[in-house]
Amino acid sequence: MQNRTPRIPEQPAPNPVGPHGPDSPEARFTVELATVVTGARRRALRDGDRQIDTAHLLHSLVESDPEVREVFDGGPQLAKVLGYLVQRSIGYGLRWQGSVEDSGAVPVVRDPARDPVREPAAGAEGWSPSAVAAMEGALHRADLRGEWRARGLDLLAALAADGECRAVEVLSRAGVDARWLGERAEASWWV
Repeated sequence: MQNRTPRIPEQPAPNPVGPHGPDSPEARFTVELATVVTGARRRALRDGDRQIDTAHLLHSLVESDPEVREVFDGGPQLAKVLGYLVQRSIGYGLRWQGSVEDSGAVPVVRDPARDPVREPAAGAEGWSPSAVAAMEGALHRADLRGEWRARGLDLLAALAADGECRAVEVLSRAGVDARWLGERAEASWWV
């Protein structure tokens, strides 16, 4: 008997900042956050999206990070968020297809001399500007805590802080106050 599943050719996963290595920002992710990034890449490829956006990151984050799931106010709230995320490919998310998510969180024109931290992300092929900003925000939050590695809670707080990104739109549609969620994520850092 033959497998009737159509073969999908292998595609390279987009990389946010260039080659992986000890100097890449991905080296600063916990194992859990690296898993989130890998899941977001797969989701974007599977959905046929040109870029990983903040909704891909939120979906992967909620599915794979138990610390993040604990920040939500119980099962019904989390189930509603997941319900909206799952509907992305058949419902409201269809209007996002073929468009670039740019909430304005990352300036379009950068001066590397004035903003050297952002310079490596300028070539973030395969990532929306808002997703790049969220990943940079996660690393910044880890720095503020004095930790070298960013966690899922860092990314959740960074996503919630960008009121114009797709992840916050999903949260709002599900009845979750992004500011409240971000505050809970940040409070969880110290527990």
